[in-house]
Amino acid sequence: MSVLQDIAENLMKGKANDVKELVEQALNGGTAPAEVLNEGLLAGMSVIGERFKKNEVYVPEVLIAARAMKAGMEILQPQLAAAGVEPIGVAVVGTVKGDLHDIGKNLVCMMLEGAGFKVVDAGIDCDPQKFVDVAQENNAAVIGVSALLTTTMTNMKAVVDAVKASAIADSAKVMIGGAPVTQAFCDEIGADGYAPDAASAADLAKSLAL
Repeated sequence: MSVLQDIAENLMKGKANDVKELVEQALNGGTAPAEVLNEGLLAGMSVIGERFKKNEVYVPEVLIAARAMKAGMEILQPQLAAAGVEPIGVAVVGTVKGDLHDIGKNLVCMMLEGAGFKVVDAGIDCDPQKFVDVAQENNAAVIGVSALLTTTMTNMKAVVDAVKASAIADSAKVMIGGAPVTQAFCDEIGADGYAPDAASAADLAKSLAL
C-alpha cells in the first residue's frame, strides 16, 4: 500500500499522530504537497463524508477523522503555500442570531476543509451584517448559515437579504442547513442552496463555488 493510501486509511481511523508522521514521510520522500492533500488527506475525508451521508459512521467518527486531518494539515499547510497551491475557495460559516449551537456548524467547517476550502468560522449568534462583513473581508465564495431551532431559523432570511443588498451579492452564494431547515424553506427565503447534512454541505459548496 502506498504512503498516500496509508494516510487516507489512518485518517479514517482517526489516528492523528500516524497521519502526521505519514504526511512528513510522504513529503520527505518527494511526493508533491498537492498530491499528499488530494490523494491522502482529502481522499480519506471524502470516504468519511460518504459514509456519514449513508449513516455508516456518526458524528464522533467524523470528529476524530477531522482531528486527524487537521494534524496532517499542520505539516502540509506551509508546503502547500510554498508550492502555490490555492484552496478551491473561501467559505464563511456561522450560526444565526439568537442561536448558540455549534456542533453542526463545526462539522460543516471540518467537511468544507476536507473538501479543499479555506474556512473562516464566523462563530455563533451572528447577526446578518457580521456574515456580510466577514465574507467581504475574506473574499468568500460561499456563506454557510446554520440554525438548530425553529425559532432562530427565521433569522436566515435576514442574512440572505443582507447579502443580496451588499457589494458581495454577485460573488458570494448563501447556503443554509440545520435540523429544522428544509429545501422548501430555502426556496422560500431565496437562499442559493440547502444541505441536509455536513457531507452534503461540502458537495453543495463545491458546486456553488466552482
